[in-house]
Amino acid sequence: MKKLALAVVAISSVAGFQALAETVVTDTDGNGTYSMEELKAAYPDLTEDVFNAVDANADGAVDADELKAAVEAGTLPA
Repeated sequence: MKKLALAVVAISSVAGFQALAETVVTDTDGNGTYSMEELKAAYPDLTEDVFNAVDANADGAVDADELKAAVEAGTLPA
């Protein structure tokens, strides 16, 4: 039982660190999408080419679905 409890604590700790490591993107102007500037604050190495790739519908902004797809595809780190 003691080993099980230690295993649960270890797994919980790893999950907690993963949650802390997640990149947070802030919609500073509150318009519901992310601009190049807003994404660059979270991803300092972001290039215009990568931003354009993430902006799948080419409307000049990244919405939550586009951001999620980019993270899942590995285009942007989590």
